[in-house]
Amino acid sequence: MISSDSYWQTKDTSIPLQTKTVLDEYLLSLKLANKAVGTIKMYRWVLEKFFRENILPLEKLTSNDILNWLNEYSKDKKPKTIDLFLSVLSSFFQFCLAEEYMSNVVIKKRWRPIIPQALPKYLNEQEYTTVKLTAESLSLRNRLLILFLFSSGCRCSEASSLNIQDIQLEKRTAIVRGKGKKIRHIHFSE
Repeated sequence: MISSDSYWQTKDTSIPLQTKTVLDEYLLSLKLANKAVGTIKMYRWVLEKFFRENILPLEKLTSNDILNWLNEYSKDKKPKTIDLFLSVLSSFFQFCLAEEYMSNVVIKKRWRPIIPQALPKYLNEQEYTTVKLTAESLSLRNRLLILFLFSSGCRCSEASSLNIQDIQLEKRTAIVRGKGKKIRHIHFSE
């Protein structure tokens, strides 16, 4: 078990020492870049898994070695899992190229699986009606907020950052700052 104060260091003894040193340096760079603890632990787990099964020195690894391992590993795995592994490996090997531990690019972009885009989630008529009926038992302020969100299509964060100066009641419009601080004009019902 790895102690929580050294979560970015690998303790796996089956990984060659030279590779382990580079791996620890990479994980430390993630820590210094303020990556989340969970992200670093997940990266460490993926890389340890890869290097347990590929004991070749970094400079001798080829694209075929990685692709063969990936094909073997990806049996019965979802495209998002495969993409995650490719992202971790790609990030590590880019670090190795930048630090001159390797001289060739070993991950190919064409290996990325096609990930189906999920349809946006929305309320059906019954759910919409249930929310409106439940809102009637709330205070006037909360009921207005819910109805404002429904009629304007405004995001919660956009509604919470609204100021009185941004709203024109006569025209039933508002100016909101959305994602990326983009300003957009919205309309709402009476």
